[in-house]
Amino acid sequence: MELSDLYSQKILDLAGNAVQPGRLAHADASARKVSRVCGSVIEVDVVVRDGMIAEYGHEISACALGQTSAAVVAREVIGTPIGEFRSLRDSMHAMLKDNGAPPTGKWSDLAYLEPVREYRARHMSTLLVFDAVVEALEKIESLESVTVKS
Repeated sequence: MELSDLYSQKILDLAGNAVQPGRLAHADASARKVSRVCGSVIEVDVVVRDGMIAEYGHEISACALGQTSAAVVAREVIGTPIGEFRSLRDSMHAMLKDNGAPPTGKWSDLAYLEPVREYRARHMSTLLVFDAVVEALEKIESLESVTVKS
């Protein structure tokens, strides 16, 4: 498979027609992730209410693969329980690194990224959004545990 084969029409459509949510002014937490391999960068903001992601924003400078991941997340993440998002991140890592099955349900468009599995150098940019959101969620949980102890 040629590297150019990775960029299917569906991936180009998802990346090219993605809504850019922008940053949130009053996020509960934010996280920034950078791919050292290709220079892709994403900054995410999340607001959590009652164990669910209630608001989401991001700013991204990435290849089409990173943009596709971020586009699907931006489209589907509101209303997602924290545990479900963590499972999604784990599924994406497993899909690319361990021949795992692609996500299903509202996340099924992420299956278009399955061919990335063959290109280790592209894994990080594809996974940036998932790792950034989970890092932001961990910051929120850390703050909540400090608040509860005080």
